[in-house]
Amino acid sequence: MRLRNIPASRGAIEQSEYVVKEPGTYQGKWHDEFPDGMQNAPIMLEIGMGKGRFLLDISEKNPENIYIGMEYQSSVLYRALQKLEKSPRNNVLLMREDAVRLCEFFDEGELDGIYLNFSDPWPKERHEKRRLTSGNFLSIYKKVLKPGGFVEFKTDNRALFDFSVASVNSDGWEITELSYDLHGNERLSRNNILTEYEEKFSAEGHPICNLVAKRP
Repeated sequence: MRLRNIPASRGAIEQSEYVVKEPGTYQGKWHDEFPDGMQNAPIMLEIGMGKGRFLLDISEKNPENIYIGMEYQSSVLYRALQKLEKSPRNNVLLMREDAVRLCEFFDEGELDGIYLNFSDPWPKERHEKRRLTSGNFLSIYKKVLKPGGFVEFKTDNRALFDFSVASVNSDGWEITELSYDLHGNERLSRNNILTEYEEKFSAEGHPICNLVAKRP
C-alpha cells in the first residue's frame, strides 16, 4: 500500500503508546504488555496491516484475543495509528518492522495465527522469495506459530493465490479453507472481516480468494 510521505508520521509513531519501539525486547513476553486477565490470550499477528481497518474490526469483534499489527511504511502505519487513537483498544499493539525479522520478535510457538491481507504480489520471478507466502516466509511462520497455528491469506490476485496454494501444499501445511470467490461463499463470507483493498476490489467485480492453512 503506497501513500505519499507524511512528515509527521515518524514523530507520531515514536511518541505513541500503541507502537512498540523495540519489539525484540518483547520476545517471549508479549502477554506482559497487555492487561491482567490476558496472560493466556491467543496472540494474532497481521503482517502488512495497511491503514488498519481489518485489525481494528477483528480486535473489536474478538476482545479476548491479542492483536499485533505489523507495517513497514511509516505513512501507512500512521493512518492505522490515527484510527486506533480515535477508537482505543486494550488488546492491540502496532510495530513498524519487516516480516523477515519475525524470529527476532517472537519466540518459537508464541503466535496463534497470522493474517496476510492483499500482500504485495511481487510478480517478477526473481522476486519470488519476497512474497509473503513463499517457502522462505512459510519456514519463518512455522517457527513463530504454535503447532496447529494458522495462516490466513486473502488476495484478488489469482496468480499470487495459485502460487500460494502450491507453496503451502509443497511445504506440508494443511489447508482447512480454500475459496476462489470468498464473497460468493455464504458460509465463509458470513464472518469475513473486510480490508480497505477488499472492499474496493470486490466493488470493482474482482473475486476475492481466501486460504487458511494450519502449521504442520
